[in-house]
Amino acid sequence: QVQLVESGGGLVQPGGSLRLSCAASGIIFSIYDMGWYRQAPGKPRELVASSDSGGRTNYADSVKGRFTISRDNAKNTVYLQMNSLKPEDTAVYYCNAPLGRFVRFGWGQGTQVTVSS
Repeated sequence: QVQLVESGGGLVQPGGSLRLSCAASGIIFSIYDMGWYRQAPGKPRELVASSDSGGRTNYADSVKGRFTISRDNAKNTVYLQMNSLKPEDTAVYYCNAPLGRFVRFGWGQGTQVTVSS
């Protein structure tokens, strides 16, 4: 049974930083591309960062230069380092394995990120 457990969210002031973690179980983690998604209230879920199985990364324009995705295959964990946070980054953040426009696995509970002064 596949399980994705996100953690590390919280309340942070604009300009601050957070590091999110996503621990995966029930899969051979190293063979999958992994991504971080976010969903703000009233908006569709969007992919903000991805790392393929070889560690190559890609970012949405809205987070490029501020967010960094990384992975530790030995720990079955993917991370999202978020710097220079803005109020518009406020959302619930999820991880999953991208498959084109879709994802491979069911969604975890996500972790709430709130950027506010």
